[in-house]
Amino acid sequence: MTCHTCGCEGLPVLRVPPLAASPPTHHILQHFTSVSAQGFLILHCSIRAAKIMASDGEESTQMARDESTRLQCRFYEEQYPNPESMVMVKVINIADMAAEVILLEYNDIEGMILHSELSRRRIRSIKKLIRVNKLEVVSVLRVDKKKGYIDLSKRRVSPDDVIKCEERYNKAKAVHSVLRHVADMHHLWLEDLCKKVAWPLYRKHGHAFDAFTKSLLPEGDDRYEDVFAGLDISPEVKHSIVTYIKRRLAPKPIKIRADIDVTCFAYEGIEAVRAALQAGLETPCSSEVEIKLIAPPMYVVTTNTLEQDIGIENLNQVIERIRARIVASEGRLEIKMEPKVVSQRDEADLQAMIKRIEEENEEVDGDAPEDA
Repeated sequence: MTCHTCGCEGLPVLRVPPLAASPPTHHILQHFTSVSAQGFLILHCSIRAAKIMASDGEESTQMARDESTRLQCRFYEEQYPNPESMVMVKVINIADMAAEVILLEYNDIEGMILHSELSRRRIRSIKKLIRVNKLEVVSVLRVDKKKGYIDLSKRRVSPDDVIKCEERYNKAKAVHSVLRHVADMHHLWLEDLCKKVAWPLYRKHGHAFDAFTKSLLPEGDDRYEDVFAGLDISPEVKHSIVTYIKRRLAPKPIKIRADIDVTCFAYEGIEAVRAALQAGLETPCSSEVEIKLIAPPMYVVTTNTLEQDIGIENLNQVIERIRARIVASEGRLEIKMEPKVVSQRDEADLQAMIKRIEEENEEVDGDAPEDA
């Protein structure tokens, strides 16, 4: 007998009433079978079509799953962190005995922090020590690569470890962001791009972010290096990486400040102070240096620079030039705050102090002379 749907012959025909199937199967049968003149269903090609449909569904699901993981990859070449290393984690759940976390630098693999490893002190409230969705710097205790178990500790982390880990994580995250953007742009697998670009740069330069920074320097600079030379990437991909680095990772000027007190009680007095400050501004390296009066005898010396070490060195030279000039006039210079990088909060505190001093120096009604 010939099938009315697919035309195949010689197959046994199973005849059942159209409504005998359960609702889901009946829906499939109605879609894929033909009804004979006697009103019966021919089911053999229905089953075949259903299998094809299920197979296509599995393939499309697998393709979607693969596409969703195309832009997912760990930051570093090692699949698991080394014991005693510091990692950045995100807390996803707090259970009775431990906190469950994901390791952000290792493609969100799971780890566990026992409550006994949260603090060296007696624990009175878990919520005060750790919270869901909060980022934490933790130490790796044990790694079982076969079972995928990672035991972590928060109480073994020092403040210096936190600073170093946060700096490393932020730099690695910036590198990962660049490569993820390029992989998405060129429809590449992120892991393949990391194998060809990021991980070789980590091995050669210590950190891929430092290599990216070198590529931003002018070609005439002694520190400039074509860090992408020799990498197995196309010119188009290299151009996209360099372009995005210049737009995303271009260094921003940092502000460096020092606070000094300059006094002179000799005959020249304030004139000696002015001459000393002017001498500091005439230092060869002082083209970007500013000196502002806060309140006598306090002055603020600032500069904006891309290189922290160079900026601090320049301020030190300016201060020493001022010191030499004021000492020659029998005056004195005292450093209240050594040159350092200042944050927005430091600047806000400085502006608040200036405003407070100005308000204190304003004349009030009681200062006015009384009429005779």
